[in-house]
Amino acid sequence: MTIAKTIFAEVRELPEDQARAVLHFVCFLRSRRAPARSAPPDMSAFDQFGAVYEGNFNRDQMAMRPGL
Repeated sequence: MTIAKTIFAEVRELPEDQARAVLHFVCFLRSRRAPARSAPPDMSAFDQFGAVYEGNFNRDQMAMRPGL
């Protein structure tokens, strides 16, 4: 007997409310098996700005720029 047939035989003998609980549990298991989140967005369009800002910020240098 396959697992599915064994589960069916067991659930068939349960009262309605318990069979419904089994069905909800099966739905829960299916939702956990859903495909993983999509891949992160393609950020290659922003690569051109990688050299513009390196993460360092010197307030004094910014204040002494020509044209200010």
